[in-house]
Amino acid sequence: MCRWLAYSGGAIPLAELIFNTRHSLIDQSLDARLGPNTTNGDGFGVGWFDRLDQPGMYKSTQPAWNDDNLHDLCEHTESPLFLAHIRASTGTAVEYNNCHPFRYNNWLFVHNGVIRNFARIRRQLVHELDDDHFRGLHGATDSELMFMLAMQFGLTDNPQEALARMVGFVERIGWDTDVQYPVQMTLGIADGKNLYGVRYSSEGESRTLYHSRDLAALEQQLNPRQEALLEKMSTKARAVVSEPLSELQQFWEPIPESSFVTVVDGEVTVEPFKPIEP
Repeated sequence: MCRWLAYSGGAIPLAELIFNTRHSLIDQSLDARLGPNTTNGDGFGVGWFDRLDQPGMYKSTQPAWNDDNLHDLCEHTESPLFLAHIRASTGTAVEYNNCHPFRYNNWLFVHNGVIRNFARIRRQLVHELDDDHFRGLHGATDSELMFMLAMQFGLTDNPQEALARMVGFVERIGWDTDVQYPVQMTLGIADGKNLYGVRYSSEGESRTLYHSRDLAALEQQLNPRQEALLEKMSTKARAVVSEPLSELQQFWEPIPESSFVTVVDGEVTVEPFKPIEP
């Protein structure tokens, strides 16, 4: 599977959370502790929002621990909202277009999980897309297809409903094709202002997902503690992560099974998530 993180708050260098924490995303690319795969070396990506309407993005098929350009970019780029992802492929090729995040207009999307028996049901899922969203597909992953389906089902207007409709549609196609548990996912999604997350699986045993409790939680992850950085982050800084960024798990709130998470202006809202059948 994969690992990812998302940050919302005052503008900070990307490196502070991606590299400079005790159990950073780079550490997790070699030594993930809460996922099924210890190593996540099938590419990486980071997407960030700045003064432009469309988010910036940098992706590579290299392992995250082996890309000096990533470190340099993250040290020199500041953003108030960014997502980063390290990939462990579930079957599709290790190539640029299959690396996360995926971008469509002002939206970014990352996924940890799988559509089971994807090769068997892919044609039926793709057939649901209209021409515009079909053209939005650049790679071959189940993740990007989930993103385009959610866009078609109204992600820009009502993210929670669109994602619920997407999952309901995928599950129905899967069940009709004798796939017992079609969906396993945690999602991170951002539109430049708001950050959203989902933890859900058809079998009710989803991959881990956490959010930071408050600014103090993020403060404890920094190594060493940096007062100037804390001022930049602001009291509204929050992060959503596949696994905590240090061994201090008491500063992280586990997101319950079947949940939809919204992070807006420092407020974290967790609501039940239930797929909507087509």
